[in-house]
Amino acid sequence: MRCSKTIVGSFDNKEIIAYNVKFENGFEVEILNLGGVITKIITPDKDNNLENILLAYEDVNDYIENPYYYGAIIGRTSGRICEGKITIDNKPYELNKNYVLHQGHGGNKGFNKKIWEVYVEEHTNINEEKNYVTLILSTVSLDGEENYPGNLEVNVTFNIYEDYKIEEIYKAKSYETTLVNMTNHCYFNLSGNIKRPITESYLKVDSEYILELDNTCVPSGKLIKVENTPFDFSNLKLIGKHIDDNHEQIKIGNGYDHVFMLNKDKEIYMEDKESKRNMTIETNQESVVIYTSNWQHEKVAYTGRVPQLRHGICFETQAPPIGKDMCFMENSMLHKGEEYYQKTDYIFSVSE
Repeated sequence: MRCSKTIVGSFDNKEIIAYNVKFENGFEVEILNLGGVITKIITPDKDNNLENILLAYEDVNDYIENPYYYGAIIGRTSGRICEGKITIDNKPYELNKNYVLHQGHGGNKGFNKKIWEVYVEEHTNINEEKNYVTLILSTVSLDGEENYPGNLEVNVTFNIYEDYKIEEIYKAKSYETTLVNMTNHCYFNLSGNIKRPITESYLKVDSEYILELDNTCVPSGKLIKVENTPFDFSNLKLIGKHIDDNHEQIKIGNGYDHVFMLNKDKEIYMEDKESKRNMTIETNQESVVIYTSNWQHEKVAYTGRVPQLRHGICFETQAPPIGKDMCFMENSMLHKGEEYYQKTDYIFSVSE
């Protein structure tokens, strides 16, 4: 087990540092202090070939703009906020609009554009646990940043375990009531090194309802039962089977770009039948936005090629985004003196 750090660039007169965690079994994870971006998750396939199961840029400078939010921490809030308009304690706020009509993923300068402070801990055979490395990322979002109220102290912890597991723990505290709804924006592709579209992989989601989107992609406030729709992943199903169906919600998202409300078990499972790689996601959040990379990217990946349509899938575990008439806003409220806590685990394996 080793954790190394390398200066890979600069942004805003600060060094961009890559923190690389690698175990003897080949499991490798790399995270930047810029945006907390995960650039590598390297796992074996059925033949023990070690490959990256994420979309990532070839040029580290592309993470400065990061138009697709590759691998980044998203905050203060994830998803769209309808028209950027909110009211907290009877006071109206106009948040910066960076998604045309709406605010999206925290605004013009969200958490994906911050240089985070990073603290590293290495744990070897502690209480019979597998070897693991902890990266603790911290930052402060100042009162008025992107027009959000209140100073917000934020810590994001990545516990990276030798047995192919990553725990992500998000904590935040404010001394003024504000909004917090954080997530991670990794694009997964279990084929390894972006070899095949994610439409050829299989997915199961513990969900009975999605949120209806209006034609500007914000929640209307209504729920849609997934049964007998393209959104039914209650049993393991090929992702591409219904991704282009003639369904109003599919047409709005140009594929899957929807909020799935999670049931009690809150489990998400994805499998690539050819490589035999699989991934289980467990979370304490009430929903997950599943996005199937429905628009063509333009930046070159580490493969030397631009990823094609639907070659990555995001699982943004979070509270529901804030839709029309501020629906679901209460789910993202962090009251004065309270602590925000979000936990999501990623477990990687090879199927029999």
